[in-house]
Amino acid sequence: MSGLRSTRTCPGLGEASDLKYPLGSKFREPLTQARFQQLFGDAEQDSELRAEPRWSRLRRQWRRRRASACSGPGAWRLLLARLPPLRWLPHYRWRAWLLGDAVAGVTVGIVHVPQGMAFALLTSVPPVFGLYTSFFPVLIYTLLGTGRHLSTGTFAVLSLMTGSAVERLVPEPLERNLSAIEREQLDAQRVGAAAAMAFGSGALMLGMFALQLGVLATFLSEPVVKALTSGAALHVLVSQLPSLLGLPLPRQIGCFALFKTLAAVLTELPRSSPAELTISALSLALLVPVKELNVRFRDRLPTPIPGEIVMVLLASVLCFTSSLDTRYNVQIVGLLPGGFPQPLLPSLAELPRILVDSLPMAMVTFAVSASLASIYADKYSYTIDSNQELLAHGVSNLISSFFSCFPNSATLATTSLLVDAGGNTQVRASYLLCPKAVLACINISSMRQMFFQMRELPQLWRISRVDFAVWMVTWVAVVTLSVDLGLAVGVVFSMMTVVCRTQRIQCLALGLAEGTELYRPLRESHKLLQVPGLLVLSYPTPLYFGTRGQFRRILEWHLRLGEGVAEPVRVVVLDCSGVPFVDAAGARDVVQLASRCRDAGIHLLLAHFSAGTLTQAGLLDRVSPEQLFVSVQDAAAYALETLELSGPKTCTVWV
Repeated sequence: MSGLRSTRTCPGLGEASDLKYPLGSKFREPLTQARFQQLFGDAEQDSELRAEPRWSRLRRQWRRRRASACSGPGAWRLLLARLPPLRWLPHYRWRAWLLGDAVAGVTVGIVHVPQGMAFALLTSVPPVFGLYTSFFPVLIYTLLGTGRHLSTGTFAVLSLMTGSAVERLVPEPLERNLSAIEREQLDAQRVGAAAAMAFGSGALMLGMFALQLGVLATFLSEPVVKALTSGAALHVLVSQLPSLLGLPLPRQIGCFALFKTLAAVLTELPRSSPAELTISALSLALLVPVKELNVRFRDRLPTPIPGEIVMVLLASVLCFTSSLDTRYNVQIVGLLPGGFPQPLLPSLAELPRILVDSLPMAMVTFAVSASLASIYADKYSYTIDSNQELLAHGVSNLISSFFSCFPNSATLATTSLLVDAGGNTQVRASYLLCPKAVLACINISSMRQMFFQMRELPQLWRISRVDFAVWMVTWVAVVTLSVDLGLAVGVVFSMMTVVCRTQRIQCLALGLAEGTELYRPLRESHKLLQVPGLLVLSYPTPLYFGTRGQFRRILEWHLRLGEGVAEPVRVVVLDCSGVPFVDAAGARDVVQLASRCRDAGIHLLLAHFSAGTLTQAGLLDRVSPEQLFVSVQDAAAYALETLELSGPKTCTVWV
């Protein structure tokens, strides 16, 4: 290519030109990548950086960070990063925010009581442990979390996943008529298994934090998370049907558990308890309208109506005065022990099996919490740190497991309730005899927001058919298989759609817009200038092993290589500004294309192509530096100046 350069001079401003230039244009010589690096970059330093192994650079950066952290200012910055309240508490608006935070804390604390007990039933542990899980994680997240509007505690999806794992690890004996001592021993084993899974998920999230894997949140797309929670809500609804109808059925686990439960309920439906069915109908008749009122009149109500706690109190009073448990054999929660449990290290005897179940729980915890925190952070103009969220939820699950808590995360219902009640920060008050049918109704009514996510499907169809497909595949997998397998299917399918979209090869022919220096796709307008013998192509697609071969074939088709054409192409300028990344296979495709063009007498010029990529692939010696240009305009100007193409001629570049 070096033999192509000539000493032709640029036309003066007063000379005639075949192109119409913008007024006041300035002219310069076309710049190759090498010339640009000589003028504006330190080529020697860049070559040294490229020659240094990546591991050495990472080790040097780690040593620099460690040295800065050991200094006084560095230690203070580290403390501010790890304890977010130290950043926002000095700027707390006491007069404007304190009342709202207090009201929100009391409101959410009231709702946590019945909701925690209800979600404990999903986890297959006694209800009091739901109260513990609604208390300890809140305190820990307040110190470490970056989501100011996030409410943590029991979450239906996690409780459902934990309950399935607990039932598998500690199954119900075949003879269900257990004595009080046997029932107590079974509950203790299940509490230990649930606490061990909280320990395992917390440890996994801390490991992810140590590896700075907060970026994994980007792989759990919004359609996957919403389909997961919506499908899990259907699991919750079906799993609560035996409690609603008073049927003592064993819990179904594994794939197709939803359909197995429905079949068992339909089979045993004639044996349902009229008393519990009446309690369930009355409870839903109160809870559902109250939820709707809270949503419709959220701007007018000073604080949301606590329908759950009112229902629990009314049901407890009714059960106590009417002796429903003894007269009609209504299943009740029973007496709740007072005080807090003693700290105890969970049993880790079956750690490998526990970690297998804890991994999807850790992913769901992080996905739901990070996405929910991001929504409110964007709404109220502050930022969250995804890696710090890993630390906060990891420590929260790990420490709370010592107090017999099961896995916990941010919760959709109480977070929305907290914001509606006027909460602004984590400064808020953290704060029986009740039929289990009432708690089952609380579980179902709390799923309202998750079910209503399906109303977004028509809009999602109009915006992106691919996202709609991801939503539907994830939802069907969650409903038919299980929550953890459905999550895996959704993530894999979402990644496959990304790979498939990167393989949709696009190559656009560009033309020069008259009177400008802009090159636009020819299909957008017919008023674009083309130079005979010069072809400008744009390739806005990754060059990697997934597109190996397709890139070269499509470019050869555009160039009509091997075909007799009236006006053969003499120069092709390939605009690589839309290429997000290139791997070794893609770089080899470029070199092979250059060889084919050289054999056909066509000069290939590359614009916006990284010379570092070719260097790392060991292919720079096969592509001349004079084929690499900083822009399409520079490459086209070089071709017009050097190759003396017919038609509009200029060696100038507008700046």
